[in-house]
Amino acid sequence: MATLNIPRSRKDAEALDLDDPVQDARKAFALPEGVIYLDGHSLGPATHAALKRVQEAAGKEWANGLIRSWNDARWIDLPATVGSRLAGLLGAQPDEIIVCDSVSVNLFKLAAAAMKLAGTRTIIVEESEFPTDQYVAEGLAGISGATLKRVGEDKGIDALRRESAVLIKSVVNYRTARIADIAAHEDAAKAGGGVVVWDLSHAAGAIDLDLTASGAWMAAGCTYKFLNGGPGAPAYVFVRGDLAVKLESPISGWMGHARPFAFDAGYTPRLGVARFASGTPGILSLAALDGALAAFDGVDMRMAAAKAQRLGDMVVARAQTLGLEVISPVDAAQRGGHVSVRHAEGYAVVQALIARGVIADFRAPDAMRFGVSPLFVRYVDVWDAMDALGDVLASGVWDTTEFKKRAAVT
Repeated sequence: MATLNIPRSRKDAEALDLDDPVQDARKAFALPEGVIYLDGHSLGPATHAALKRVQEAAGKEWANGLIRSWNDARWIDLPATVGSRLAGLLGAQPDEIIVCDSVSVNLFKLAAAAMKLAGTRTIIVEESEFPTDQYVAEGLAGISGATLKRVGEDKGIDALRRESAVLIKSVVNYRTARIADIAAHEDAAKAGGGVVVWDLSHAAGAIDLDLTASGAWMAAGCTYKFLNGGPGAPAYVFVRGDLAVKLESPISGWMGHARPFAFDAGYTPRLGVARFASGTPGILSLAALDGALAAFDGVDMRMAAAKAQRLGDMVVARAQTLGLEVISPVDAAQRGGHVSVRHAEGYAVVQALIARGVIADFRAPDAMRFGVSPLFVRYVDVWDAMDALGDVLASGVWDTTEFKKRAAVT
């Protein structure tokens, strides 16, 4: 079993915060007073720069510039320019990422293109995969006549070795936070003549990614979790530079056209990953994301990821002390930016914590998730949150109708 690297007291936690190499990044965030936010793996908090950028885009560029801002404020370039900023966090080239649409739409586009590239009629998805990834795989199989194969957790790599197929796979599992080995999966795909479509949603901004070095071919991801782009922030598409020209997007929208304002009747795709753009980009959301990414300026992601691991170790150790079952990997090297623990009444426990100003989240049927976003979560935050969790469990304060009543969003 891995040895957990944790502080032994709150004073130790304070000392770690003083020695934190990424501590200055916290200043970028507009965090409310009296709240410990351990839900950045679901919705990242606002940054000062994001709020300012939205105000500028709405109050100046839209209100005064009107339609001229597509040119004067370079709105038309935002999907590519913001994509180039993301590239540095993902270990990709600046021209290999385009910001557009949602994760669900982008996974559909990439999986359809991958099927044609590989010449396969088989789609694989693991039973533990995030639901939207499974739904996209099911829907694509239904309209294309492909065979959908659901396999057990972490069994996708074995299936890839056996046959040519497209596997849709999260780099970090949404429930357990287990990190997949990108390079090993890519090797298996190439051996079997298949393709992996990666979902980076729970990985980008929390772990040190290098898509190029790992041999990844294509991926999609959201920007509203660890990247703090805001609710409903646009997603992105990554395709390796030399591969993009060989792919065809099944949604040939006008923003993916080589000359969108020529208004040709026929479709000619843009060069590179930009062909996966489809509809008109959401400028206010893109502006927010553009501002939010400034929080990563100057941040060494290796150091940030190491901090997330140590914060996660604290959650694991304290949860085990409280007698809770940890379903995330104990080995920090195998774990992303959140830790999940089980409790039969997990929803009510989380609601009781939220009432105390400690915001975590719940995933059915019994998983409580504690996010440790390294840019703004401090060691003392985790220490105090785990103290609060212990008190909630010991006191039984969670056992009320108020806390057990399910809201629409959990």
